[in-house]
Amino acid sequence: MPKDNSIKSVLIIGSGPIVIGQACEFDYSGSQASRSLREEGIEVILINSNPATIMTDNVTADHVYLLPLEKKSIKQILEKHDIDAVLPTMGGQTALNLAIDCQNAGLWEKYDVRIIGVDIDAIQMTEDREKFRLRMKELGVHVCKGETATSFLHGKEIAQEIGFPLVIRPSFTLGGTGGGFVEKPEDFDKALTKGLHASPVHEVLIEQSILGWKEYELELLRDSVGNVIIICSIENFDPMGVHTGDSITVAPAMTLSDSLYQEIRDQAIMMMNGIGEFAGGCNVQFSVSPTTDEIIGIEINPRVSRSSALASKATGYPIAKVAAKLAIGYNLDEIENQITKTTSAFFEPSIDYTIVKIPRWNFEKFEGADKSLGLQMKAVGEVMGIGRNFQEALQKACQSLEIKRNGLGADGKSLVDQQVIVESLKHPSWDRLFHIYDAFKLGLSFRKIQKLTHIDPWFLTQIEELVALEKEIEANSIETISRELLLVAKEKGYADRQLAHLLGCLESQVFKKRYDEYNIKRVYKMVDTCAAEFEAKTPYYYSTFGGENEAIKTDKKKIVVLGAGPNRIGQGIEFDYCCVHGVLAAKEAGYETIMINCNPETVSTDFDISDRLYFEPVFWEHIYEIILHEQPEGVIVQLGGQTALKLADKLTRYGIKIIGTSFEALDLAEDRGRFSKLLADNEIPYPKFGVCTDADEALEQAKELGFPLLVRPSYVLGGQYMKIVINEQELEEHIVNILREIPGNQVLLDHFLDGAIEAEADAICDGENVHIVGIMQHIEPAGIHSGDSYAVLPPYNLGDFVMKQIENITKKIAVELQTKGLINIQFAIKDDKVYVIEANPRASRTVPFICKAYQEPYVNYATKVMLGDKRVTDFNFQPVKEGYAIKVPVFSFNKFPNVNKELGPEMKSTGEAIYFIEDLFDDYFLKIYSERNLYLSK
Repeated sequence: MPKDNSIKSVLIIGSGPIVIGQACEFDYSGSQASRSLREEGIEVILINSNPATIMTDNVTADHVYLLPLEKKSIKQILEKHDIDAVLPTMGGQTALNLAIDCQNAGLWEKYDVRIIGVDIDAIQMTEDREKFRLRMKELGVHVCKGETATSFLHGKEIAQEIGFPLVIRPSFTLGGTGGGFVEKPEDFDKALTKGLHASPVHEVLIEQSILGWKEYELELLRDSVGNVIIICSIENFDPMGVHTGDSITVAPAMTLSDSLYQEIRDQAIMMMNGIGEFAGGCNVQFSVSPTTDEIIGIEINPRVSRSSALASKATGYPIAKVAAKLAIGYNLDEIENQITKTTSAFFEPSIDYTIVKIPRWNFEKFEGADKSLGLQMKAVGEVMGIGRNFQEALQKACQSLEIKRNGLGADGKSLVDQQVIVESLKHPSWDRLFHIYDAFKLGLSFRKIQKLTHIDPWFLTQIEELVALEKEIEANSIETISRELLLVAKEKGYADRQLAHLLGCLESQVFKKRYDEYNIKRVYKMVDTCAAEFEAKTPYYYSTFGGENEAIKTDKKKIVVLGAGPNRIGQGIEFDYCCVHGVLAAKEAGYETIMINCNPETVSTDFDISDRLYFEPVFWEHIYEIILHEQPEGVIVQLGGQTALKLADKLTRYGIKIIGTSFEALDLAEDRGRFSKLLADNEIPYPKFGVCTDADEALEQAKELGFPLLVRPSYVLGGQYMKIVINEQELEEHIVNILREIPGNQVLLDHFLDGAIEAEADAICDGENVHIVGIMQHIEPAGIHSGDSYAVLPPYNLGDFVMKQIENITKKIAVELQTKGLINIQFAIKDDKVYVIEANPRASRTVPFICKAYQEPYVNYATKVMLGDKRVTDFNFQPVKEGYAIKVPVFSFNKFPNVNKELGPEMKSTGEAIYFIEDLFDDYFLKIYSERNLYLSK
């Protein structure tokens, strides 16, 4: 069936602020869907309250509403626009729940709006655990023995009937919220109460536990005439018992026999057809007994999901883009294959490489948090590695995580305490993968490791092989290692840095040996979805060793943009927003753009954003070889957060040009001693400070500076390891902790300005001219990290005298640092005197917020300034300034019930929303202003 021409305007509902369980993957799918519909001449209206995303940018949709995701906001939009249809499948659970609320309130019917891309009955069936269970039984799909409870007493009766161990799954929750395994009767009452409270309809499914079974997912697409294709099979490395968002996953499935795969595939199609006749994407999860091969259907998500973003990046098949076209009536055979441009979208991707996804956690931000992994998702982001084999992809994913590891093992950080290792293998935690490696290295038996972890023997064998290879390499030196052995190590994903550790030499020596002497160089292969059966036209690459190089270098002048790597607290989607705008601006300035990033959830790793995408770890060795191959004019580091920024030193030492602000200026801003001298020379006030490298020095300096002190390491983002201390004991303990985590770091001690007001300014500078794009005043007092503070644009009570000081200081610092591009400066204001806390000559968290509030593309302008294409004076700045915009921090403390909501200098929020008010008498503003001291902690 061709496109439904009666659909001329579509409302897309976004997913709101980023929380654990619902992150950038919906920014990616929403952005893709919007572009897909606009290609068809359809007017797109978009609602989302998240200012940090590309999705809420005017490059994405015709009309963007940065409003709370509530019924009254939807009503406001429906009164203003003549909307034909709503697409609620691109905004995660938040969008689906809102669509159902509006359906129940009769809003869609009243305004004659059709729901497309999903069937509300299908959502109700899949979210209501009991309905889903009964429907699956009707279809002949095996499900766990279980029943739904709507009261405490009923739950107790069900548990008695099923017996222990069992699992509790609340209805209508996201990311496994409120769910869990119950091993013993004495733990049941508490778990049941928690589950009933977590479900918005106070209903839980209680079912038999299949802990330790294997887990698989399939991504499906179906059109309105019933054509169904399987995009991708995904296997969880971790067995049942760990939420899929917290599991290491592998694509394609590695340990499925062909007959079992066909059975799962047939069941998935039957399940999708059995819940409704909608056209769109669907994710189906199965469990398989490792002993009997019995298949059990776990759940269906009748929408694009976290896994669809992963499957899209894994295969190059743009699921959200195609799903949006299916939603407006097209059939699969009528849509062009985005990769080959010559065949249709009615094909099942076939891949000749391996994908490994590893989640990224931030437990260190939540003191006292339960770090064990279970049914409730706790990861804040994820990375994806692409390799020719599982071992290569696994090592690349480990290199992408940015957790101070150089891959899996071979970095001197192995655990040797047998008891600790055994406990870790038994109880899944974020670092269990590394401990499996350590267990093999220590000599634990294969049988014991398998029994403790329930991980499929095939995966364990792969890790065991790496440990054996490590021993073989260690028996050599850099002088004696053979080309054959070095090549095997590289083919299995070992970084030069790991090999240097094993061979007892420098990383540069390993590079020289393999690259110059042995001619072992990376080649780049195309992610082509069809295993090279058809010619691909998409410039989307990964590196490996051996075979021909498919990334043919062009003669165009080109620029590399370094991405921000995995999402984590302190570095989120706002930097991806900046990277995407940087790429688009460089394209406008006539450059071929090259993106390097490893985050599968983001828009920057979409294959048609940059001219060439290298899906690689943002890790020195990978970046350097891409630069040697592509020979760009230079590299942009100031848009990708601390991930990109910390590579500036090495790039400079290797003679690679940094585009925009130089490494020297970036380093000067980070070096507190030199930066304070710059402030003193320019008569700019700053809090009294000291720099120390050990506890003795710190205690000595504290006498002069006086408590309270703000203690922080250099070169970190998101206030990592930052703390306010009020006495010598606290100071000593914290210094020891910092130096244990970051050996050799310079620790900064600032006299803490108690009770000060905090503000920050963002500006664009071309080295001479400065334009301040926005000044924001925090509602909470100084001492709470800027990312955790409510902040108001423009300031609400600073007064002309203070504002003038901020403007003058911002301009002076920007020029003194020879900034070319963006700069963010943070201030503390006490007794009408403005003190500088820090300056960051790079993109900051607040830049996207200001772009949205003032409706101006500041990142685009800043990139053109960095490239030397434009000067600040070339732009006609015309910000739309009406009322105030409030940055609302959003937290995920509900995932860590044992953790108090305390706020201090270390950032803890996972996302943010924007809220507009007309004046300062607004009830919302008055409420948050009255609570400004509520959570302040040290």
